[in-house]
Amino acid sequence: MGDVLAGFHAAWEFESDSVLIRYERGIRTPKLFQALGERRVPLEALAGVTLTPGRRGTVVLRAEPRPGADPLMEAAAGQLKEGCDPYRLVLPAERETLAEYYADELRGLLGETGKTERYLVAAPEAPLQFKAYDGKASFDGTSVSFRWSWTGASSAKWKAGDQTYPVAGLGGVEWRSPELFEGYLRLLPRDASAPAAAPAVPQADQDPAAVVFGLGYGPVHESLPFAAAVLAAVRERGEGAPVPVPVPAPRRDPADIAERIRHLGELHQAGLVTDEEFSSKKAELLAEL
Repeated sequence: MGDVLAGFHAAWEFESDSVLIRYERGIRTPKLFQALGERRVPLEALAGVTLTPGRRGTVVLRAEPRPGADPLMEAAAGQLKEGCDPYRLVLPAERETLAEYYADELRGLLGETGKTERYLVAAPEAPLQFKAYDGKASFDGTSVSFRWSWTGASSAKWKAGDQTYPVAGLGGVEWRSPELFEGYLRLLPRDASAPAAAPAVPQADQDPAAVVFGLGYGPVHESLPFAAAVLAAVRERGEGAPVPVPVPAPRRDPADIAERIRHLGELHQAGLVTDEEFSSKKAELLAEL
């Protein structure tokens, strides 16, 4: 088709095999849209198209992604608020006829509607990072790292130390929106890619494979694209991929090590860390200098 349909916060460009969605960067545009920038959605990734009345004299054109086609929507698992749905285009009501025309055109080009065997919509590209309440999460494309914050991390996470998880050892990601109660991002091991497969998993604030959100920490526009990128990397690597050779961690700032040892000492004095755990963890920290 090659035409462009502009609405509030986004514009859709219709091409012969895809829809290119460009999101605005205005002050009223949802931050998730701004973070995504633009997305090319192949027509084979869509299951259907709807046009419904919106609020305050608007209509809503929405493309329905096929299950398994988009890592962002798979990670979101239905938790996104309506206004942050990247597949919704809100238009003035006077453009309803034009929107119906494009909806009909799209419907005529769609094929299969079932679950896809691979992701068809590209995930956000690494490197990505965000600040959680109890640490900093980073993803370089091959591994996820959690570096704990001395002000927010639990004693269980401090005892475990900073974590690095190669993608080859992961089976998926569990994202609970920071806009819900007790939001978090948890990495799932390859042998337990669904929460139901691991009933003994500790709460997120005690789990070294998870970071917890909070007011201002792990916002949707940062943590959800992060989760989607990890999911896409996990699926791309597949079951038979070799485990990458671990890369030695860079040496840490001495001031940072000193601060961590000081906090460890506070945990020790409070009785949250045993003498043996204190000595062992202190030795590990000193070895990083």
